[in-house]
Amino acid sequence: MRRPSPLARPLAEFLDVCLSPSLAAQGFATSDIIMAWADIVGERLAAFTQPLKIEWKRKAPHADPEARPEPATLVVRVESAFALELQHMAPMVIDRVNTYYGWRCIGKIVLKQGPVRRIEPKKPPAPPISPADRAKVASAIGGIEEDRLKDALDRLGQAIVSSGSRTKA
Repeated sequence: MRRPSPLARPLAEFLDVCLSPSLAAQGFATSDIIMAWADIVGERLAAFTQPLKIEWKRKAPHADPEARPEPATLVVRVESAFALELQHMAPMVIDRVNTYYGWRCIGKIVLKQGPVRRIEPKKPPAPPISPADRAKVASAIGGIEEDRLKDALDRLGQAIVSSGSRTKA
């Protein structure tokens, strides 16, 4: 068995290093709240919301440097149709974020309405169909004379045959 090079390191180790300056400008200490947002608030909330920044209160010049900071404000982008529901769920979201971090770091949530960037999962490509299945589709559409209709039915037939092969496996 070949050993990995001592210089090779997982890409995830570099994520916070690369993103730290831009995340710090938005009040995030690390990328973990952004990356774990769906785990923190649940898939349903994460589909319509996105954390934008954490606004920390400024410390007074004479404040104890060892004291824990005042709870911050989490700014969340939310789609307008979902804003009222998130407003009612805000105490639960605050509790979940604070539980995730292990201390009371968030005191309130401010909602900013707007479109939420979604990452659509990529569909796996259709598996290739066998020559026998291809021949079945071709024979089924053989009597069709109109080219556009024949092409559409050919694509439909191939999709049906390939989806059937997916469920058989």
